[in-house]
Amino acid sequence: MKFDIQRDHLLNGVNDVLKAVSSKTTIPILTGIKLDATKDGLALTGSDADITIQAFIPAEKDGEELIHVTEPGSIVLQARMFNEIVRKLPTNDVEIEVADSYETRIRSGKSDFHLIGLDASEYPMTPDVTNDSQFTLAADLLKQIIRETVFAVSASESRPVLTGVNWQVKDKDLVCVATDSHRLARRKVALDNLPTNMTGVAIPGKSLNELSKVLPDDQTSVDIYLNAQQVVFKTNDVVFYSRLLEGNYPDTSRLIPEEYQTTIKLNGKELLQAIDRASLLARGDRNNVVRLSIVDNQTIEISSNSPEVGKVEEQIPVEVFEGDDLRISFSAKFMMDALKAIDGQEVVIQFTGAMRPFILRSVHDDAILQLILPVRTY
Repeated sequence: MKFDIQRDHLLNGVNDVLKAVSSKTTIPILTGIKLDATKDGLALTGSDADITIQAFIPAEKDGEELIHVTEPGSIVLQARMFNEIVRKLPTNDVEIEVADSYETRIRSGKSDFHLIGLDASEYPMTPDVTNDSQFTLAADLLKQIIRETVFAVSASESRPVLTGVNWQVKDKDLVCVATDSHRLARRKVALDNLPTNMTGVAIPGKSLNELSKVLPDDQTSVDIYLNAQQVVFKTNDVVFYSRLLEGNYPDTSRLIPEEYQTTIKLNGKELLQAIDRASLLARGDRNNVVRLSIVDNQTIEISSNSPEVGKVEEQIPVEVFEGDDLRISFSAKFMMDALKAIDGQEVVIQFTGAMRPFILRSVHDDAILQLILPVRTY
């Protein structure tokens, strides 16, 4: 194998696939990155068996030659070392050549590295992409869906399926739900091209976080393929494979109240900042608890009290108040995460009592719903 490539393109590809490589893997070859050079370009692959990322650098793009392949071939190189070498090469012109015994020579300027590679045929095959259930999302919308849901997945492995985000089709909506049993985040997206045969799947939160890092911030089309064990996200430059979580995701629709005793509408950014300030005194508490009290039909009070530190109270105007007076306590972190997902817009918060779950929605868009269980403090 022998090819010449521009360092910046190579480094971008290595950085993408490196996100799937783990040093803790029990399969030694997976600590490496696989390079496949053909006349069409260079494919780089990184995997930890759960996630596989493949980046493709075409031979030519927009009339510019990015890579020139003299001799096609494949090699697996130690991921961290290869990344460090590429990152520190002195010029943008890089030549990579594989000789006998998988010895790999990397030359740039006056630097000349020799790395011992591994047989690429030993590297696990990437799963087949099937068209069983296939649809398309814009990259920026997909990243938004991930940001608005993935924070609510469970960190505990006691119920593995809750460490993922459940995706399912209801009517013409893609409904994405995450819950850790103490809070819930739901995002609905109306799409025309949704498959009718798609059953609910749980995509690991870790996979979605890594996917978000490799997707562009524009409207690039992302083709999504689903089968019983795998989900694949595919753009022109990157293919991202993830296993799905086993088990039945709980029916969360019954958790969402249908009737409310108290409704308030207010500025989400002001509320977020007030809770952030109140949480300064609550951090010593195990649950980081902050309290919300209705003062009158125009004002609420956010407060926190720590016997060792002190207390804080702050009043915030509300635009709309309907229903009964209320005092409720909740995790400051959960509330701030929910408000960040709604992204500083005006919010409606609806309560069904001091010890019942309450929900947050954007005034302008009911596609996002956040649910939080209160904390008992008395």
